[in-house]
Amino acid sequence: MTISARAQGRPVAGHASERHSGRWWALVVLAIAQLMVVLDATVVNIALPTAQHDLGFSDSGRQWVVTGYSLAFGSLLLLGGRLSDLIGRKRMFLIGLVGFALASALGGAANGIEMLIVARVLQGVFGAALAPAALSLLSVTFTDPAERGKAFGIFGAISGAGGAVGLLLGGVLTEYASWRWCLYVNLVFAVVGVVGGLLKLRDEPAGNRDPLDWPGVVTAVGGLVALVYGLGNAASDGWSDPMTYGFIAAGAVILAVFVAIERRAAHPLLPLRVVTDRNRGGAYAAVGIAGIGMFGVFLFLTYYLTGVLGFSPIQSGLAFLPMLAGVMITATTIGSILTPRIGPRPLVPLGALVAAAGMLYLTRIGLGSDYLTGVLPGLVVTGLGMGLIFAPTQNAATSGVQHHDAGVASAMVNTMQQIGGSIGTALLSSFAASAITGYLAGKVPNAQNAALAQIHSYHTVFWWSAGFFVLCAVIAAVTFRSGPLEADPDAAPVIAH
Repeated sequence: MTISARAQGRPVAGHASERHSGRWWALVVLAIAQLMVVLDATVVNIALPTAQHDLGFSDSGRQWVVTGYSLAFGSLLLLGGRLSDLIGRKRMFLIGLVGFALASALGGAANGIEMLIVARVLQGVFGAALAPAALSLLSVTFTDPAERGKAFGIFGAISGAGGAVGLLLGGVLTEYASWRWCLYVNLVFAVVGVVGGLLKLRDEPAGNRDPLDWPGVVTAVGGLVALVYGLGNAASDGWSDPMTYGFIAAGAVILAVFVAIERRAAHPLLPLRVVTDRNRGGAYAAVGIAGIGMFGVFLFLTYYLTGVLGFSPIQSGLAFLPMLAGVMITATTIGSILTPRIGPRPLVPLGALVAAAGMLYLTRIGLGSDYLTGVLPGLVVTGLGMGLIFAPTQNAATSGVQHHDAGVASAMVNTMQQIGGSIGTALLSSFAASAITGYLAGKVPNAQNAALAQIHSYHTVFWWSAGFFVLCAVIAAVTFRSGPLEADPDAAPVIAH
């Protein structure tokens, strides 16, 4: 039940505009931090070939620069979310920002592959503290349905489009500065975020002093590490490799044990009431499945732009900007205005179907296609659809949750997006490899057939991505409840000024 300012003894008049202004400044701070975390998944990827040449490490080392980050980030998100509930979200937010910046500085100064991998792992550790704290701060800061819709529209747009920003920023920094600046740039984001956080973020006192659920922590971290590692191995070594199916199976078993522990724990790491709510459960499923489909755009379309159309890293980054614009348009208009009024049930399935249509358009690309007619329309349509997925789902994933569970509810959003991305990379890479092998079977091995086989693999990936977006639409239509989202049960006391 919402407690009025008068009932809480706060002045009602004279500070309304200040509180309103402060809340939106808080959104700017949180959005900057979210952008830093999201774009880091792609900005470093653009720099990797140059870093590999500069430091002289192998392809396996290159894989670990990516895997080290995703392992630490994906496995520690639930712990980071619960710690933000226990010791304070603003405190965890600032700790995550400072730690992420220091880890980025270490990576930028790396003199070898070992130092670079350590830095990437530390980035993942502090990112797991930062991301859920940012989303939970947003959730408890904006409780008015109309304001909440606008805030989550902006935040969701950044979450959906940050990867494209990373591609562009990585290309610019690598070409005109150095690959090291793809890491050093995080210092700029962090300084702005820390100063803004100290001035504009407010957090209620951490009232949840329950002891940490250590059996839950061990099984959650162990299960997610095994699962993410197995999926990462599938992307590089295939599904038949024992390290792939062994770790995936182990991860599934350990996570099943985690669920059993959480059902009986007095103070669970992840209270099952957080995920069994239809709206929140539907949001987590939609984010994960959409994450699988989204990698079909970022990963394989980048291959097409650079390998077939001959785009430079900067040109590839610029090529994704129309998709970013599409995400921003729908997330900040339709998504933000209609979500508080009608809820996510009509919007997320519509967005997923629109994104699927964009992916289907991209199955038309060929060796003779150009960007304007072959790629651009599909990118714009996919972006418009993604904007309708991410803003309402992030809103739904944190709506109606008690404040002492806001951190772990927010962590589940990031966890599902991370797992979805890992599954997407592994599955779509294997589908692409099988498509190439199947296409070349019985054909004369020459450059023309090799190029056609590559195009066939892209078509296969885009078809599968479209299928995942359709699955996302079906899951969202079935799981989400009709009507507006549940109101904040605690009436957030977080007031920024």
